[in-house]
Amino acid sequence: MATNASNNILRSLIKKEKLSETNFIYWHRNMRIVLTHEKKLYVLDEPLPEAPLARAPAAQRNAYNRHLNDFVEVSCIMLATMTPELQKQHEGMIEFDMIGHRKTLYKEQVRHERFDVSKALFSTKLSEGSPVGPHILKMIGYDENLACLGLPLEQ
Repeated sequence: MATNASNNILRSLIKKEKLSETNFIYWHRNMRIVLTHEKKLYVLDEPLPEAPLARAPAAQRNAYNRHLNDFVEVSCIMLATMTPELQKQHEGMIEFDMIGHRKTLYKEQVRHERFDVSKALFSTKLSEGSPVGPHILKMIGYDENLACLGLPLEQ
């Protein structure tokens, strides 16, 4: 029962703000949070495997069916959290392709976001007499934000 409640709380995250033409980065981040919690993040990162042959072992067929069910569920979640205009554009697409399509369209937005976060990170300075803790947390936040935007900083 507690798992169901936490699923509903997390899903409310993505239902609150539907994907529009301008908020892909935030929507995608929230989608990844929810799917990570539900152990279905692989659906966004991997295409659906080929269906096993009818004579394949039952375990292999069952695993494929679980994957297929996860793909259908994630696809429905994604479509339900888009504006009606975007739903029309993505009907019939599988979720892996939906994300790829949106990433292509929002590449420029992501590039600008990376620039803004990088600029903020590299221009942040600890003011004399200020505590170090909050400054470190701020820097870590910038670093994590860059990693989410596909620009992880190396050690």
